[in-house]
Amino acid sequence: MLGGTFGYLLAGPLGAVIGAALGHSFDKGLAGSVRAYVEPGAQERVQTVFFTTLFSVMGHLAKADGRVSEDEIKLARDVMRRMNLNEDMRRAAIRLFDQGKQADFPLADILSQFRRECHRRRNLMQMFVEILLHAGYADGKLQAAERGVLDQVRQQLGFSVQEFQHIEALVRNARHFGGGGFGQEPPLSPQASLHEAYEILGVKASASDGEVKKAYRRLMSQHHPDKLVAKGLPEEMMKLATEKTQEIKRAYELIKTNRAHR
Repeated sequence: MLGGTFGYLLAGPLGAVIGAALGHSFDKGLAGSVRAYVEPGAQERVQTVFFTTLFSVMGHLAKADGRVSEDEIKLARDVMRRMNLNEDMRRAAIRLFDQGKQADFPLADILSQFRRECHRRRNLMQMFVEILLHAGYADGKLQAAERGVLDQVRQQLGFSVQEFQHIEALVRNARHFGGGGFGQEPPLSPQASLHEAYEILGVKASASDGEVKKAYRRLMSQHHPDKLVAKGLPEEMMKLATEKTQEIKRAYELIKTNRAHR
């Protein structure tokens, strides 16, 4: 997934987190894989940055309210399972998650470097936020401390309050439209399902057919798996992105069906 190894020099706080998480294994990787410097913006580098930031910040978010719940651990493991990580990469993800739980975890510095490394890859950063929100909702609701972490993420990555609210609605309603890869809940009443479908697309029920279709196409483009991988999403996360597009499609189909029977 990451060029076969973490073994290249990634400076800054993310490099420090990788080093602290992997320790001797990381040193061995550096020695054994040529100390080649991968240019900023290169897909391999961005994939490493995404992987490192995601699992370490997930750990930080899980510990924000003082304890890591079983649901939060289960969700992190579910993400690893859906990525089909080999044993070495799974251990690396767990160590990064644990590193994020440390009291001195430099969240602000990590997010700052993550945004620089992503360099205008807005859709990639949105996918990052969506997975974090799924982690926050793992036990059913966001605690105040978790909201504080997520608000810091929002601000540092440059999302407006309105943009973040739409992303949150997309995640919160996901479990009734396939779960986005993070589990499902019992179906709602037809009226409630329709309301959530509009929230997922980010439009009001009074929107025209053209506006609904435009919102649908925009979301599908933002979550297109191949496009996200090209921008730096680890290839093992394509399944999560694909499930997200299926969820969006189900919401759109529900709206279309309802409008056809008016």
